[in-house]
Amino acid sequence: MTAPADPTLAADLQSACLLSGEFLLRSGQTSNIYFDKYRFEADPALLKRVAVQLAPMVPEGTEVLAGLELGGVPIATALSLETGIPAAFVRKEAKTYGTANLAEGSDIDGRRCLVVEDVITTGGQVALSLADLRSRGAVIDTVLCTLLRGEPTAVEGSEVDIRHLFTLADLEAASS
Repeated sequence: MTAPADPTLAADLQSACLLSGEFLLRSGQTSNIYFDKYRFEADPALLKRVAVQLAPMVPEGTEVLAGLELGGVPIATALSLETGIPAAFVRKEAKTYGTANLAEGSDIDGRRCLVVEDVITTGGQVALSLADLRSRGAVIDTVLCTLLRGEPTAVEGSEVDIRHLFTLADLEAASS
């Protein structure tokens, strides 16, 4: 499912975040295009516009916005401010000290969580986080991201709906 995306936002994200060069992606793939999400996540005006566009895509009944470390955290925070839904901040691994939590902030056990990510290429980190969150009692049926860069094959069989605001093609077309 995609939102009716604001073409001006696509152009602004393309201008601010789309870089050319040679880049190694988390998936292990190399690419000549890189989406530097921190450039919009650190810009309050752009981050707010993204949150406004993502808000209608949040499934009804969502109790917690589970932002994945690191890029999903500012998006989940902005989305929390926009929707009033509490957030949890999900580490890649549970910390080994203090509370030893995987997710900080709102409790996830038995609650309907929306996983919030910045960019998904293969979905490798999403798949790992889904398993970790579900093992701690989170109920998850949807993942929401700003940019769907590729085919999220790593989450096949995870029984989740992946919703995105833009694809890489959307951003590339925005400069045309």
